[in-house]
Amino acid sequence: MSRLGGGSSGFGGGRFRRFSGRHGGHEEESEPSSSSSGSSLAGATSLMGPRMGGGLGPNGYSVVRPDMAYYCFDVLYSHLYHMDPPRTPSFPNDFYPLFVTWKIGKDKKLRGCIGTFNEMELHEGLREYAVTSALKDSRFNPVTRDELPRLHVSVSILCHFEDGDNFLDWEIGVHGIRIEFYTERGSKKKTATYLPDVPPEQGWDKIQTIDSLLRKGGFKGTVTPEVRQSLRLVRYQSEKISVAYPEYLSHCRQRGHGEH
Repeated sequence: MSRLGGGSSGFGGGRFRRFSGRHGGHEEESEPSSSSSGSSLAGATSLMGPRMGGGLGPNGYSVVRPDMAYYCFDVLYSHLYHMDPPRTPSFPNDFYPLFVTWKIGKDKKLRGCIGTFNEMELHEGLREYAVTSALKDSRFNPVTRDELPRLHVSVSILCHFEDGDNFLDWEIGVHGIRIEFYTERGSKKKTATYLPDVPPEQGWDKIQTIDSLLRKGGFKGTVTPEVRQSLRLVRYQSEKISVAYPEYLSHCRQRGHGEH
């Protein structure tokens, strides 16, 4: 296996290449509703890679932390109420690919999810995608002020990119996958991704996941074994933190900003 961005193979080469999707520098993630609730940490095991050194944080993860999710709420709140941007956060400002996901209500319906496979400074990346995923996901209307109290936000930090030997060379519940394929006419190359938690939440096996991802990416022909074998797959892992709005309010009170 060759590490994407760190070796001679992968979609990028050198630094991660930002996906050119419907929003130019963004890639939309079709993440169905989550069955988890409250503040949670989810991700793969063995996440310590070259850029993730330095020891584990207090939550047992090496990069992601609740302050990142609180910051996304800060950014979105400030944007919706036309306030000054929030102050610079205290968490490290290292470079990582990332996704921000917004869900709403007790059943946590997807409200927006956009991220990048390009390495970005965490402060800038979360500031950008907290708003982009909430307001510019083309599948949904922009998030409104009235929806804030029912929102949940998740931050996913991506790592450990590797080329797969074939479309089955990944593990459900461990890896996210990104595929590259040609349209049914063979004239245009497309890509699509699912974050690691999507297949287990939907109860999909590997073939169902691949077939769904092909459809998500715009493949309209018959999905045959030959089509699956011809695609290129990159697998990756992630660290994920999720926070609900009431937890954000509690955090605001604790840091002395008062309740919004």
